[in-house]
Amino acid sequence: MTNHSGHGQADHSAHGGHGDHAGHGSHGGHGAHAAHGGARPGGLSVSESGYTLELDTTIFTAGAQPVRFRVIGPDGQPVTEYTPEHEKELHFIAVRRDTAHFQHVHPVRDEKGTWSVELALEPGDWRFFADVHPAGHGGTITLGIDASVAGPYDPQPLPEATGTARIGEYTVALDGELLPGEASELTLTVSRNGRPVTDLQPYLAAYGHLVALRAGDLGYLHVHPEGEPGDGTTAPGPGITFMAVAPSAGTYRLYLDFQHEGTVRTAEFTVRTPAPGPSTAPQAAPEHQGHHHGAHAHH
Repeated sequence: MTNHSGHGQADHSAHGGHGDHAGHGSHGGHGAHAAHGGARPGGLSVSESGYTLELDTTIFTAGAQPVRFRVIGPDGQPVTEYTPEHEKELHFIAVRRDTAHFQHVHPVRDEKGTWSVELALEPGDWRFFADVHPAGHGGTITLGIDASVAGPYDPQPLPEATGTARIGEYTVALDGELLPGEASELTLTVSRNGRPVTDLQPYLAAYGHLVALRAGDLGYLHVHPEGEPGDGTTAPGPGITFMAVAPSAGTYRLYLDFQHEGTVRTAEFTVRTPAPGPSTAPQAAPEHQGHHHGAHAHH
């Protein structure tokens, strides 16, 4: 992948201490956000279905900073009961709006419903996402809120679209196309020093976790891996396969977390999704399209 300042691939620790946190999650089972047919991505609103993301403060200084927040429920009180998704009650994603800095961490909740986590923050405008399934609610929701980090801000251009990302000794190759309004298969293949990695380690019930964000508004796409460790058919590498749907044509940033030899690393990609046209539009009848998309509605 072409290295741009601020966007270069590095070991996972360069993403704000991911390795210090217990786990990264993908988002299988998120039926509430099936994005087929151009559905609206998550994380564009601070409130959804009666739930609201509330931060102690939205203004931070640069460096390692504690972040405290709550998910306020329809009754006006902090939510204290959640249905775990991929072994965690809440997945928290922080990304600077130019996408140059990304972290996916798992805060700790106290009994009153306040979550706490430390983030490594660089100056600039950020978007924080809380991905949760409140107990008793029909599915997972993603709430998003803006935050500001004081200091000189040097926004970076998006890296060029490429099918390869390098993180130290590791190379991750992306195969497949992210299509608007249509479920498609993406396979990310991990190698180390030119040799396929065939002993990826399970991490939160999957061999890899993929977060996709739409450039321009940081619309959050749920992506789920195909298969799971121990199911008898899913190999521990080198390929990790996901089903994904782009809600629209445009440019997307993909962040793949994978674990090998006890360390979690993040590979980043820029992907351009073409507008539907004669060569890309589904050929099936509308009834069949609906059935097809429903069968592959990613969670």
